Amino acid sequence: MQVRKVVTLVDETRGEAGIAADPVLRKVATAAVVKNPFAGKYQEDLAALVAASAALGAEISIIARTALGPYPVESYGKAAIIGVNGEQEHGVAMLTTVFGNVMRETAGGGKAWISSYTKRAAAGAAIDIPLAHKDALYVRSHYDGISITLPDAPLPDEIAIICAYANRGRLNHRVGGLAAKDIKGIDGLV
Repeated sequence: MQVRKVVTLVDETRGEAGIAADPVLRKVATAAVVKNPFAGKYQEDLAALVAASAALGAEISIIARTALGPYPVESYGKAAIIGVNGEQEHGVAMLTTVFGNVMRETAGGGKAWISSYTKRAAAGAAIDIPLAHKDALYVRSHYDGISITLPDAPLPDEIAIICAYANRGRLNHRVGGLAAKDIKGIDGLV
């Protein structure tokens, strides 16, 4: 795929409500803005987008993982913004299992379904990428997200594909539910 630009956002929160974070909460999102070969026309078979997502996913997953620094990946999410001459389905095609498997591999593994969100929008639109624990969706402390805005993207004939990682759950989480420390050995939660 023809990549016009790559953007990485690092959001690091060091404390909240007067309580220092230990460790800090670092969330990262890396977006690749690519030319949409199917913009402005209907294409029944989207296999070319699915196939292209493997290499693109590998590239941006590595960039996002590197931006996470010394921290392990505990949660992940993915998203796409499709330029207005494309279809939402074009972004969905690029976020299938092919892209997800590359994200999991870069994260050091992961058993859970990867939360995602797609939308069609003009350049400058914000998108919220949902985050959830990489090994069990029901770890409530890790229900979170990261927002990113690309001021000049996507153009009408582009797609912005986004990979997001975080190193921990929300700061000061205390509403109960399954804890990350309790997921090892539990079947049926992913």
